[in-house]
Amino acid sequence: MKLRLDIMPDLVAAMAAEVKAGEKAVTAAMREAGTGLKSSWRTQITGAGLGRRLANSIRNQTFPRAGESLDAAALVWSKAPIIVGAHDTAPLIRSKDGFYLAIPTEAAGRGLRGRRITPGEWERRRGLRLRFVYRRRGPSLLVADRARINKRGQAVASRSKTGRNQVTAPIFLLVPQVKLPKRLDLDRDAERALDSVPGLIVANWVEEKY
Repeated sequence: MKLRLDIMPDLVAAMAAEVKAGEKAVTAAMREAGTGLKSSWRTQITGAGLGRRLANSIRNQTFPRAGESLDAAALVWSKAPIIVGAHDTAPLIRSKDGFYLAIPTEAAGRGLRGRRITPGEWERRRGLRLRFVYRRRGPSLLVADRARINKRGQAVASRSKTGRNQVTAPIFLLVPQVKLPKRLDLDRDAERALDSVPGLIVANWVEEKY
């Protein structure tokens, strides 16, 4: 008695096709997970009221950049990591020199290019000197004497010789430290994206085969 066993299709070719399907499935899964995480982080940032510009700092990239691989990976990051990280970790911020942090009031206005203005910049631009006012309760102040409040609510130098409409305006609040509120939870979305990867691989593998 003779037995003959034929394996159809070719086993080597079948295994190669399965590996190729796996490479495509893993790469597609990582691409979907990375894109989904980028979208989730951007939604968090805009939902926290931090603006579209900061949200658009979130980027993603799938590796390898070309082709497929069983070792494919996705990287999601921010081009403004310090700002995003501060709202995610809620750090305690202290002055570098061990003195006060100067928090501008509405009367201070904005600095160059819309940035937060500093006391030195304010004095140079307004032509007024700031005076320190110590308070036992509440934050101390930097105030501007002989100022006036313009239509935009900002303190500017008064040209009045009679003192009419002149005020002493609080320009900066002085505090030893500031605790930022936690406005983001990036780890939550990252964990969800990671948990979704096995299901995405299976879904893409089945789709590739059938």
